[in-house]
Amino acid sequence: MVATRAILVAGGAGYIGAHCCKAVAEAGFTPICYDDLSTGHRRFVQWGPLVVGDIADNLKVTSTIRHHDIMAVLHLAGPSTVGESIADPQKYYLANVAGTLGLLQGMREAGCRHLVFSSSGAVYGNAGRDPIPESAAGPSVNPYGRSKYMIEQILLDYRAAYGFSATALRYFNACGADASGLIGELRDPETHLIPRALMAILGHVTDFAILGTDYETPDGTAVRDFIHVDDLAAAHVAALKRLLAGHPGDAYNLGTGRGHSVRAIVDAIRDETGEQVPFVYRARRAGDPPVLVADPTRAERELGFRPRKSDLGHIIRSAWAWHQTAHPRIV
Repeated sequence: MVATRAILVAGGAGYIGAHCCKAVAEAGFTPICYDDLSTGHRRFVQWGPLVVGDIADNLKVTSTIRHHDIMAVLHLAGPSTVGESIADPQKYYLANVAGTLGLLQGMREAGCRHLVFSSSGAVYGNAGRDPIPESAAGPSVNPYGRSKYMIEQILLDYRAAYGFSATALRYFNACGADASGLIGELRDPETHLIPRALMAILGHVTDFAILGTDYETPDGTAVRDFIHVDDLAAAHVAALKRLLAGHPGDAYNLGTGRGHSVRAIVDAIRDETGEQVPFVYRARRAGDPPVLVADPTRAERELGFRPRKSDLGHIIRSAWAWHQTAHPRIV
């Protein structure tokens, strides 16, 4: 059966992908979730059909696009852990760069040329600027960020040579959960700050650590820009509509323009939950810059995007509600 106004969401069974599927559906499109389920969750696929497949399988990508009459693709597939990318860079270049080439080949064969790509603030490396404008991209300090930046360069070439319209959305720190409680962060192992801290409170993480106390920041811990996943999803819809209206695409920061230190986040979690986060201090993790804070001006000006759910209290409360259901307290 051919879906109406169908959008292929590669990686749509993952944390951010599932939130994007919901936002796409609420905007009047039909999300077709394309996911190999290596890290995604079948139960997160609730707003459209699931096609189980690898983005590197260009033949399956082509047949899926043709069968569902896909208008555009949201590309969120691929691994995204900085530490793992340093330990196993081949995995990241194969999955992210080679995988994306397979997806793009499939799109070309099917005649689908609109793409919104999930990039990352990791493309900025040690940019040395606060906040960071889009012009500061490259070189990254880890293979994950380098793989994302390589894909952005590939998309520029596809725009010039093949008539693609492509937008790269550079996420900063995605966090929080859907208010319905249906979807949230669910990884094994969990590597992100806020969910790890909440899981430590609930007894599911026994080695929660603040990594690095000697950064050149006010309290010595790394500073990041945290954005609610619902706001990220809304930005994908805005970028999608802009491409479908004929814009060739661009790169946009998705952040708030406000930085919070790791220690400040841990303190805010204590204040919002009323519970102490058990933690220890450890040495810095390789590949982590001291400060990553977005300059969100371009996204607001050109996409009309402004985060509406990304105040720190709301982020923590929504994540806490999700984790108490997803990871009940160990007593």
